[in-house]
Amino acid sequence: MFLIDTLILVTGVLLLLGLASSKLAARLGMPVLVLFLLVGMIAGSEGIGGLDFEDYRLAHGIGTVALAVILFDGGLGTSLAAIRLSWKPSILLATVGVLVTAVITGVAASWVLDISLMEGLLLGSIVGSTDASAVFVILRWGGVSLAKRIAAVLEVESASNDPMAIFLTIGCIEVLLGHVTIGPSLLGLFASQMAIGAIWGVAGGYATAWLVNRIELGAAGMYPVLVSACCLLIFGAAAQLGGSGFLAVYLAGVVIGNRRLAFQRSIRRFHDALAWMGQIVMFVTLGLLCFPSRLWDVGGKAILICIVLMCVARPVAVLISAMPFCFTERELGFMSWVGLKGAVPITLATFPLMLATPENSLQAPLIFDVVFFIVVLSAIVQGTSLNPAARWLGLERPRDPEPPVTLEISSLRHVDGEVVDYAIGEDSRAAGRMVKDLALPGGVVIALIARGDRVIPPQGITRIHTGDHVILVLRPGTQPLVNQVFGRISDKPAMVPKAIEFPFRGSTTVGEFEEFYSIHIDAPPKTTLDEAMRRELGPEQTALDAVVVFGPLRFRIQRLSETGRIELVGMAILPKSEDTESEAERSEDGIG
Repeated sequence: MFLIDTLILVTGVLLLLGLASSKLAARLGMPVLVLFLLVGMIAGSEGIGGLDFEDYRLAHGIGTVALAVILFDGGLGTSLAAIRLSWKPSILLATVGVLVTAVITGVAASWVLDISLMEGLLLGSIVGSTDASAVFVILRWGGVSLAKRIAAVLEVESASNDPMAIFLTIGCIEVLLGHVTIGPSLLGLFASQMAIGAIWGVAGGYATAWLVNRIELGAAGMYPVLVSACCLLIFGAAAQLGGSGFLAVYLAGVVIGNRRLAFQRSIRRFHDALAWMGQIVMFVTLGLLCFPSRLWDVGGKAILICIVLMCVARPVAVLISAMPFCFTERELGFMSWVGLKGAVPITLATFPLMLATPENSLQAPLIFDVVFFIVVLSAIVQGTSLNPAARWLGLERPRDPEPPVTLEISSLRHVDGEVVDYAIGEDSRAAGRMVKDLALPGGVVIALIARGDRVIPPQGITRIHTGDHVILVLRPGTQPLVNQVFGRISDKPAMVPKAIEFPFRGSTTVGEFEEFYSIHIDAPPKTTLDEAMRRELGPEQTALDAVVVFGPLRFRIQRLSETGRIELVGMAILPKSEDTESEAERSEDGIG
C-alpha cells in the first residue's frame, strides 16, 4: 500500500470519529471541540492509534488555513446590524481586554511556573484572546441563545481579537530572541496588522461580491469555490502586505454576507460545511501534537494559571472594557465567563516550538503543554456551563427552530429579490391568521408553508399555525415591514427607510395597519385605504399619483379600477420637516 493510501484511510477514520464525537458531545452537553481534541490525543503517539506526529510547522499551517476558513464563515453569518450594535465594546475587548488578560495571566504564569517575566507574558499573550471557533460553535450551534446585543459583542470580539493576540505573541517572542525592544517598533507592528488587515478585508469583500454577481461560470457549484478562492487570496495578500490575514478574511466575510449574491444560500451552506471540516481537521491535528504524560506533569500548575485566567484576568478585562457601555451586572458577569479558549492559543503555542533552539533556551515545550491544558480545561469548564449560566442569570432566549425545508432562487445572474424564512411562534402577529388577512405589502409572496414534515401550498384561506415555517419571496427593501407581520407582538414598530415607497392593496384596512405595523391612522379600524383616501381627496381629486398624508405617512395612488376604486397605493414615511409642514397645511385647510 502506498503512503498516500494509508494517509487517506487514516484521514477518513479520524473524520468519522470526529463526526461521531460531535453527536456524543451534544448528548453530554460538552463542547464538540474538546472531543475533537480527545480524538486526536487517542490517535496520537501515546494513545491507541500510536500515530507519531510532532511536525509543528505542518500543524501550524493546518491550523492557520482552518482558522481562516472558520473566521470567513463566521463573517458570512455576522450582520451589519450586529456590528453596529456592538462594535464599541467589542473593539475595546479585542484590544484593551486582550492586553489586560495577557498581563495579569502572564504575571501569574511567571510566578507559578518559575520562569522569566517575559516568558510568562508570552504565555499570557497566547491565551489572552477569546477563540472565535469555540465561541461560534457554542453560541451558534451549541444551544445557547442570548439577547442580540450580548451575542453580537461576544461574536464580534472573538472574531476580531486574534490580531491583538498574534501581535502580543510575536512581540514577546521577538523581545525574547533579542530582535526588537519594547517601544515604537512593536506599536508599528500592531498598527500595520490592524490597518492593512481591515482595509484589505473590506476592499476584498466588495471585490468578491462584485465578481460573483457579474461573472458567468456556467455551473452553480463553481460559485462557492470562487468565493473560497477569494477568501484564501484575501488572507494571503493581507499577510504578505504585513497585515492580519485573520482580520481580513473575517471582515471580507462580513461584507460578502451582507451583500446580495447569486446562489447566496449555496455559498453559505458550502462554507458552513467547510468550516465544520476545518474544525474537525484542526482540532484533531492539534490533538495529535499532545503528549498526555506531559500534561499530567504540568496539570497542577496549569490549573492555578487557568483559575487566574478565568476568575481574575478575564473579569477585570471585561470590567475595564465593557463597563462604560451600560451593561447590567448579569451581562458583565456572563461576558466575564465567556472567555473560551480553542484552536488559536494552541496554534500560537507552536510559534515558540518552531523558533526554540538550544541557544535561546526558550521554554517552548513547557509553554505548549500548559497552553494545551488550559484550552482543554477552559472548554470543559466554561463551555459546558455556558447554557446553565445564561439560564441562571436570566439571559437565555428561546432559539428559533430550524426550518424543515429551504427554498432558493437559482440564477446565473444577480436577481432582484430575496428569499426569507420565518419561524412562527406563539407571540407572532401572523399566528392563527389566514394568508389573505396578513396585510402584506406589494411585491411580497408566500412561496410555501412547512408544517412538520408537510409542505403546504399557501392559498388565501390557508391559516398559519404556531410552529409553521413560512418561506417568502420579497422585493428588495420590503423586509422591515414583513418582519413586523411575522415578528413578535412585543416588537417595536418597523424601522423602514424614509426614501422607499411600499405598495399596499387599497382593500387593506386601517385596523390591519394598526395591528401588524403599529402605525396609527385617524380613521375607523374597518375603513379601507381606498375609502379613507377617497374621503380625503373627494371625487374630483381621486386620480393617479394623487397624495394623501396621514400623520407621518404619505399615501400615493398607484392604480385605479375602471369604476374609480383605488386598487393600489404606495406608502412612504415622511421626513419630520415634511410631516410637520403637511400637518400645518391640513390644519389651515380645516382637514382633520
